[in-house]
Amino acid sequence: QVHLVESGGELVQPGGSLRLSCVVSGGTFRTYNMGWFRQAPGKEREYVASRRARGGYLYYADSVKGRFTISKDDDTNTFYLQMSSLKSEDTAVYYCAAGRSTILSQMSSASGYDHWGQGTLVTVSS
Repeated sequence: QVHLVESGGELVQPGGSLRLSCVVSGGTFRTYNMGWFRQAPGKEREYVASRRARGGYLYYADSVKGRFTISKDDDTNTFYLQMSSLKSEDTAVYYCAAGRSTILSQMSSASGYDHWGQGTLVTVSS
């Protein structure tokens, strides 16, 4: 049973930075594609960024490109989302996800992921 636990969400001022963590247990971390998604109040869940297990390719939504960076630590089975230049529109619950889809288009789709964390709330406000 794969288990994901996110942490790091908090209140931050516009222009600030924040790092979210996602600890993965119960599976072989290196074999999973990893993704970050977010859901703002009253909106649908949207893709943020992902890392393909095969080749280590990184992908980002246009809305976060240049501001957010994903990374991972295989020693601690942790997947990170480093966020900078935060805006009010980044306010959302952020979810970590793991999957093994081999279809490239599914790297940015919730349907490409089988395991999800409970989410961590990021609020960007002055």
